[in-house]
Amino acid sequence: MEVQKDKSFRNKKRVVVKIGSSSITRKETGGLNFTKLERLVRELCDLKNQGMDICLVSSGAIAVGRFSMGMKERPGNTAVKQACAAVGQARLMMTYQRIFSQYHQTVGQILLTKSTMSDNVSRKNAQNTFEKLFQMDVIPIVNENDTISTFEMEFGDNDTLSALVASLVKADLLILLSDIDGLYTDDPHSHPDAKLIREVDTLDDKILHMAKDSTGSSVGTGGMTTKLNAAKIATQSGADMIIANAKDVGILHDIFEGDYLGTLFHSNYNEDFYISDFVEEMF
Repeated sequence: MEVQKDKSFRNKKRVVVKIGSSSITRKETGGLNFTKLERLVRELCDLKNQGMDICLVSSGAIAVGRFSMGMKERPGNTAVKQACAAVGQARLMMTYQRIFSQYHQTVGQILLTKSTMSDNVSRKNAQNTFEKLFQMDVIPIVNENDTISTFEMEFGDNDTLSALVASLVKADLLILLSDIDGLYTDDPHSHPDAKLIREVDTLDDKILHMAKDSTGSSVGTGGMTTKLNAAKIATQSGADMIIANAKDVGILHDIFEGDYLGTLFHSNYNEDFYISDFVEEMF
């Protein structure tokens, strides 16, 4: 299959990268995939060394907590999910800090809730924190604050959250690393003749109707619907968005070399788009 050919991404100044739970954990056991995490961190640090502001939105707290406590299945009870997140978030951040430090890169943790994004004062405070971290050459690592809020578990494996972060920090590129190559004309798992859509200029009804609400992972929660919601937020905020497969996180390098497989959603800035309005409408 022919790959994208576009080297313009090298000119991006601020990039948000999102990776889902199923992409950083082992399917066999639910434990962290350290090999993939180390490659991901190396790719992000290399982008940072090229002069870009980098922000990582990482799922995985509940999955890591569940594995740490020997739970085989994803919990359905909200309180149990929050307990898993409390254990898992600490372990996940500790792992990221250790790996990033090998590349002499400082990271900072930011946990967001629905109220942070919908309240003008809280949102501005969060925005100021992001800006200061970027100025200090710190890579923010963002996750939902699952331990104190139940709304965020509906964000969809951080797809929507990552787009809200991209809007908040005025990123010019959002990359969703997923378990699929991009947006297809149909579900490629059940329809092998489905075609990968390489570029989307406008999110019209035809594109939106291609979304499937299902996800094949027991640890992730994000289907294509949440990814298209993310595309609406990101593109209206002035950012391009790419869906790419996290099977090999080296695809980040390929993207910035203009030689990658995925779906590119072109930015379509809307000056009337407000984060607070979207969050209130969504919840």
